[in-house]
Amino acid sequence: MRILIINGPNLSSIGSREPAFYGKQSFESALITWQKAYPQCQLTCFQSDEEGRLVGILQSSKESADGIILNAGAYTHTSIALADAVRSLAIPVIEVHISNIFARETFRKHSYLSTVCRGSICGLGLDSYRLGIEALLHLKNAQGN
Repeated sequence: MRILIINGPNLSSIGSREPAFYGKQSFESALITWQKAYPQCQLTCFQSDEEGRLVGILQSSKESADGIILNAGAYTHTSIALADAVRSLAIPVIEVHISNIFARETFRKHSYLSTVCRGSICGLGLDSYRLGIEALLHLKNAQGN
């Protein structure tokens, strides 16, 4: 299964940025763990701080991915453009967040993505991504592919 993991703004500093919210493990080390745990998956990652680049990678993923894990960071709470890009996809998209966005500032409690994604996982640290992989594998198996 080809899974595209997309990270939005400020997520390039996972492991060093606000460890109380995001933990101390780097994304790269977690990715190595997931690659070993899920050899049946081709995990590809993309990170950008630019909204337009995130929209572009979503739009171009139609042929290159069977599912997407999306952590749009702050754009979760502001980007109708990202929501529209997700809405246009026929493949499943799982929204993930490292921190519990519902236990943080008021503005973080709204997600433009939740209504257009197949599911949402938040507050479980980098394990949110692993659970996203599990969810995509479950969806694929449920479809009999």
